[in-house]
Amino acid sequence: MDLMFAPLRKYADFTGRARRSEFWLFYLFYFIVACVLGVIGNMVFGPAPTSGAGMYYGGNPLSAIWFLAMLLPILAAGARRLHDTDRSAWWLLLWLVPIIGWIVLIVFYVMDGTPGDNKYGPNPKGATGDGLVG
Repeated sequence: MDLMFAPLRKYADFTGRARRSEFWLFYLFYFIVACVLGVIGNMVFGPAPTSGAGMYYGGNPLSAIWFLAMLLPILAAGARRLHDTDRSAWWLLLWLVPIIGWIVLIVFYVMDGTPGDNKYGPNPKGATGDGLVG
């Protein structure tokens, strides 16, 4: 649970590195809450539109507020995950390239981080790389 909420504690911190588990557990948390808010929003505000800007955030105010509140932590967690693979956060701009860019970023996100320290900071798994510090 600690890893799931770590990006919220580092709300807009784009420095350092993030383990795969921290990154993916946070995205799982974001997705589950977004789905719950989408269902509640559909019950309260009616079904989501099938076209236009509303379809991207669920079409209801609850989903829009959730998306805007989580935008910085999502970008920061993505940047720290890319740092763990020794890549610049500028690679996040690939989200603007449909399909191909998304696939490339997902591949980067699932890759293991560079062992040991890199230019973005110490290994979040610890010195030995096995998840244990020391």
